[in-house]
Amino acid sequence: MKPSFADHSAKALPLTLLEPGELPVWIETQDARTRAWVEASSFAGAIGQALVIPGPDGAPVAALAGYGTQAQRQRGRYALAASVAALGNATYRIVAGLPDDHAEEEALGWLLAGYVFDRYKAQTPAKARLIAPDGVDARRVEVLAAAEAFTRDLINTPAADMGPEDLEAAARGLAEEFGAQCDVTVGEALLEQNFPMIHAVGRAASQAPRLIDFSWGQSGPQLVLVGKGVCFDTGGLNLKPGASMGLMKKDMGGAANVLGLARMIMALDLPLRLRVLIPAVENAIDGKAFRPQDILTSRKGLTVEINNTDAEGRLVLADALALADEGAPELIISMATLTGAARVAVGPDLAPFYSTRPGLANALRTSGKTTADPVWELPFWDAYEPMIEPGIADLDNAPSGGQAGSITAALFLRRFVDAAPYVHFDIYGWNPSAAPARPKGGAMQGARAILDALPEMLDL
Repeated sequence: MKPSFADHSAKALPLTLLEPGELPVWIETQDARTRAWVEASSFAGAIGQALVIPGPDGAPVAALAGYGTQAQRQRGRYALAASVAALGNATYRIVAGLPDDHAEEEALGWLLAGYVFDRYKAQTPAKARLIAPDGVDARRVEVLAAAEAFTRDLINTPAADMGPEDLEAAARGLAEEFGAQCDVTVGEALLEQNFPMIHAVGRAASQAPRLIDFSWGQSGPQLVLVGKGVCFDTGGLNLKPGASMGLMKKDMGGAANVLGLARMIMALDLPLRLRVLIPAVENAIDGKAFRPQDILTSRKGLTVEINNTDAEGRLVLADALALADEGAPELIISMATLTGAARVAVGPDLAPFYSTRPGLANALRTSGKTTADPVWELPFWDAYEPMIEPGIADLDNAPSGGQAGSITAALFLRRFVDAAPYVHFDIYGWNPSAAPARPKGGAMQGARAILDALPEMLDL
C-alpha cells in the first residue's frame, strides 16, 4: 500500500506538539482531569514521547507528542516521526506546535515512519494516520514518500531477487506505469552497440549485463539521470573479504535512487524531458572475468587500465555517461554507491556531490536544507588529475596511494562528459542504524534535494 494521508474530513483526534519548556504552561490551561492525567504520566515533551489523553468515558479525546528542544531537533530530522509508533491506531490532526517551515518535513516523516520491508517476513507498521497539516501539498508529499519506499524496497532486496534481470523488470514496470519508452541492450549486443566496459564488468555473471534506457516527456529541457546498477559486487578477481561483501546488495543504490527520483519527476509531471540510463551488472567471478592490468577501451574511445577489478562502478558508469553526453542534454546527474572514501569523508548521513558549475551546486545546497535531505559539495580538484593517468593508458580505474579516493573517482567520471553540465553524487544508500522515519536498511539520499533544485538548475 502506498503511503497516504487520512482524508481531510475524517474524524480525528487533536494532536499537540510540545517542547519540554512548553509543557507546564500547557498544563495550566487544561481541565483538572487532563492535568491529573498528564502529571501522572512520564510525558515530558522529549522527542519520541507520546501520550493519548482519555475523556470522561475512557475513550481517547486528544494526544500529545514530544517535540524536544530546537537544539535537539537540529541534531536530526523528522522529530515528530519518532512518536508515531506510540500513538496507536488512530487518526490525528495537528492543532498546535508545528512550525510552518517544518510542516512538510514532519508530514513526510510521518508517512515514512509507516514504512516496513515485509517481502520476506511479516512486519507490523506504525498504524497512526495523519490528516495533512494546513499549507502542506498532500499529494506532493505522498509522491515523495512513495518514491522513497520504492527506492528502499529495491535496495533492501537481496541480490538473489534483485539481479540485473530484476532491476530491468523494476525499471520497465516504472516506465510502463508512467507511459515512458524503455529499451534494454543485453549481453553481446552491448559490444555490438559499443558499450564495452559495461560488458566487461558484467560478462562473468550468470545474468547477462545490460544497459537500461528509458525516456519520458515530450517537451522542455532534457535531464539525463545515470545510476550505478551493480546488483552485487564480489570485487571480481580482486575479491573482497567477507566483511566487505556483506552489504554489497546495496551496490545498486545509485540505480535505485535514480529510479526513485524518476518516479517523483514523472508523478509530479514536471515540464522536462527525462532520460534514465542504468548499467545493470553483477561483478562476479568465472573464467570470463576481466582482470587486473587489462586495458579496456571505453565507448568514448578513452583507454582504461584496470588496476583493481573492485573499482568497477566507474567503468559501467563511464559508458553510460558517454552515451548521455552524446545527446548534449541540459543536465546530466549520476548517482552511485561509488567509494568508501566518501563515507570516510562525510559519514553515512550526508550525500556528497560534485558539480561542474557553481550555480548547480548552490541550488543543491539550498534545497538540501529546505527538504531535510542533507548534501555536501566536494571538489572536482583539477590538481589530482595526474593521479588517474597511469601512462600506459589514458586512465587508471584505481589509483594507488589511497588518497582522495572519492575525488579521483569523480574526476574519472568527468572525463566522459564534455557537452553537458554535470553533477555526480557519491552516496551511501544505506542507514546503518535506525532513526526517526529512517529504519536500518536501504535509503534514498540526495534525490529530494535534486527534485527541489531542478526548477533552478534547468530554469523550469
